[in-house]
Amino acid sequence: MPLDRQHLSVASLGTSQTLAWASTYYLPAMLAAPMARDLGVATLTVFAAFSAALVVSAMVGPLAGRTIDRHGGRTVLVVTNGVFAAGLTALALAQGPVGLFAAWVLLGVGMGSGLYEAAFATLVRLYGSQSRTAITGITLFAGFASTVGWPLSAWLEGEVGWRGACLVWAALHLVLGAPLNASLPKAVAVVVPPGAPGASAPAEPVRVGRTAVLLALVFAITWFISTAMAAHLPRLLQAAGAGLAAAVFASALVGPAQVVARMLELGLLRRFHPLRSAQLAVLAHPLGAAVLMALGGPVAVVFTLLHGAGNGIMTIANGTLPLVLFGPHGYGLRQSMLMVPARIAQASAPFVFGVLIDRWGQGALWVSSGLGLVAFAALCWLAARVQHTDRAA
Repeated sequence: MPLDRQHLSVASLGTSQTLAWASTYYLPAMLAAPMARDLGVATLTVFAAFSAALVVSAMVGPLAGRTIDRHGGRTVLVVTNGVFAAGLTALALAQGPVGLFAAWVLLGVGMGSGLYEAAFATLVRLYGSQSRTAITGITLFAGFASTVGWPLSAWLEGEVGWRGACLVWAALHLVLGAPLNASLPKAVAVVVPPGAPGASAPAEPVRVGRTAVLLALVFAITWFISTAMAAHLPRLLQAAGAGLAAAVFASALVGPAQVVARMLELGLLRRFHPLRSAQLAVLAHPLGAAVLMALGGPVAVVFTLLHGAGNGIMTIANGTLPLVLFGPHGYGLRQSMLMVPARIAQASAPFVFGVLIDRWGQGALWVSSGLGLVAFAALCWLAARVQHTDRAA
């Protein structure tokens, strides 16, 4: 496929992913409080509904991945835009807890078939083993989802209320997201070179099984941390001593930090195995947390930049590690299965980390930092296994 067509596809998919993330995953951080007040429920109830959506997305993901493996992702993503629009409209019309949960369950169906996992599988279906650059490309665009989504949702809530904000996001899926996804090329057959990873059934099922378990553990930990920060970052920074304005400003830097880190991955870090990039990425959050706990609110920006950079690179690793370790054959189903524990961890993150902040304030960072170090150890173990396998081969 011509390079310029690939660039156009990456731009279209990256823009549609920015919309998808901004209007779902990053929505509760700005609209949960006004939703709760209007519906007469606790704010934690809104986050519980969001968590239910993440559980639903975990259940839907493997089916979406298998479908993309067989038929390509263009149709799946276009249909998902309609699901997102329907879910956001239902959310805008909700009158109580039942309507709230029903809307988020519908949004969960869209999240399971229309966020990064589906986008990555779509790219691998189009470009096979040469998808690492394309995966990085769409994450460069979508890295601005929080930077765009949080201020826009807050502004819309102030202008037209939270219900109006949901309706605007729904309309954007129909007039912008669906046409962008419809412009993607039709999928072609994935050709796996003989001897490449995934070209045939693995010779050592136990080894591959352990590799999958380690990857699933790393993905679950990193997505738990990412979701916890997405839901509670401004509040966490205030607990660490930052003022409201400083906390909001620092939080808005997560998106740019993700994009800068992904540009680094596209350039310098591309020379290294994705496992090395992932190891650096998972250490960024514990390092930033140590600085924040030691020095407090004045270094909130340092923490958010480190966390955002690590999160940005790990998002790419979620797509590239399964591709490099297992190959493109059956990528959609395999990658979505690896993400099932991550989605469940995500589902618990807003509530669990909210409770931790209530009890310990900035001390909640001890938990997220410890988990980050566990993920680093798992990646080191996985790297050692890969090196051993390469030497044996």
